[in-house]
Amino acid sequence: MRRILLLVTAVVCVAAAAVYSRQQSATGDVATTQTTLTIKTEEKNPWTHLNLNNGPEQFQFAVVTDRTGGHRAKVFSRAVQQINLLQPEFVMSVGDLIEGYTSKEERIKDEWKEFEGYIKKFEMPFFYVPGNHDLSSKELVTDWGGRYGRKYYHFIFKNVLFLAVNSEDPTTKISEEQAAYFKKVLDENPAVRWTMVFLHKPLWADKDIEKNGWGTIERALAGRKYTAFCGHVHRYQKFVRNGMNYYQLATTGGGSKMRGVAYGEFDHIAWITMKKDGPLIANVLLDGVLPEDLKLPESEEPGSVRKMVKTYPLKGKVSLDGKPVGKATVRFYKTGAMDKFTLVADGVTETDGTFLLSTYKAFDGVPVGEYTVTVKQVGEYDDGDTPGAAKNTLPGKYAAPKTSPLKVEVKAEGANEVNLELTK
Repeated sequence: MRRILLLVTAVVCVAAAAVYSRQQSATGDVATTQTTLTIKTEEKNPWTHLNLNNGPEQFQFAVVTDRTGGHRAKVFSRAVQQINLLQPEFVMSVGDLIEGYTSKEERIKDEWKEFEGYIKKFEMPFFYVPGNHDLSSKELVTDWGGRYGRKYYHFIFKNVLFLAVNSEDPTTKISEEQAAYFKKVLDENPAVRWTMVFLHKPLWADKDIEKNGWGTIERALAGRKYTAFCGHVHRYQKFVRNGMNYYQLATTGGGSKMRGVAYGEFDHIAWITMKKDGPLIANVLLDGVLPEDLKLPESEEPGSVRKMVKTYPLKGKVSLDGKPVGKATVRFYKTGAMDKFTLVADGVTETDGTFLLSTYKAFDGVPVGEYTVTVKQVGEYDDGDTPGAAKNTLPGKYAAPKTSPLKVEVKAEGANEVNLELTK
């Protein structure tokens, strides 16, 4: 007689009830779906457990980041199809959806028509958030109102509060009216399990968050669990403020030198899984999202035309008192009228102190000319514009173009090799 227990059949129902609530204008109707696992169990089973990872409070959504600011061909339009492969419940944005910076109504119409042609292929809702490119003129502001109405708003899904904030109200600012709106929303929703904040610019990195309105928003968020997302800088960076995580996303087709993870320069989406106890954030690089035939969809999305000066390769090395300096950011500046310095190219040193420069794209070199050079070492790539960065470990005089004694001439002929000798 075989072991009777091994012949016992049980029906296991696991992980039921993933409730999907969707408010439709004034009707407030609710659709419900349920997933049930039925399986035969025995004394020994070829699985770890049957606690499915699909609790009723769990859901997933994607965040696309900057598409413009010198957008590259075929990236965003293909990203829409790639996101469809991942099947999030909805998609959030952080602005800069069109190139903008125009007052010509026909051009504004054409740019939005192009963008809307891409996002209409989403199989799930897409939530707009405006960026500076989208609201960069009176005509663009008026056009947004005619197309989408509100420039800031909120919604709740599975007891998670979503705030779509306008950081251009006006430019690089949250108006008192908008701040009052979100304070009221937060006061009226004290019991949500998490709050998600989306805006274009990292206003929290400005020197005066009271002047730009972020201070009011941050005080209203105090005492609750929340996560903030922004774009604008086209470089990935994580901040921690008041014990909460703030994410500055890279690009989804926007202008970028695309030097990789070490520089925070890559095309991606943020993939958020909202768990019972908070969100899990995964950065999904678009290069890794392929359909079953491994072929990206065709796209006619054109790239932005950029005026570029011819560049020449440059190899350099940084040392301090004769010892190589690794993980230092090297920046080449041109000097203009009234001693105004303009950043042209930059790079990061390897552990042996060597570096390559990038002007328009990854490691393309630098145009001919005379440059003032700065060197800072903060342990990672430093864009030079983010307040509160890690402390510089090199002598301070090399950190700013006004005080740096380092000068370099780049020539069209011959090898451009530079040794930057620093001293304490």
